[in-house]
Amino acid sequence: MSEISINELEAAINFWRARSPSSGDELRLCEEASALSKPYALLIVQRRTELPEEALDAAARAAWQGYRLTTQGG
Repeated sequence: MSEISINELEAAINFWRARSPSSGDELRLCEEASALSKPYALLIVQRRTELPEEALDAAARAAWQGYRLTTQGG
């Protein structure tokens, strides 16, 4: 599997946010954006610029792969 940059994660989060805007009084993120926000925050806290795709949990990996399939065809 490949490395995912912090910029790519941010683009994926924004993709899902645009596709499914925040909802409710608390403006909760959609499931996909929420799943990707956790590894994104981890990269920020650890001052890293990328992480291996295999480091994503199942929900984040599904959101990442959905983003890749939709925007880049794989």
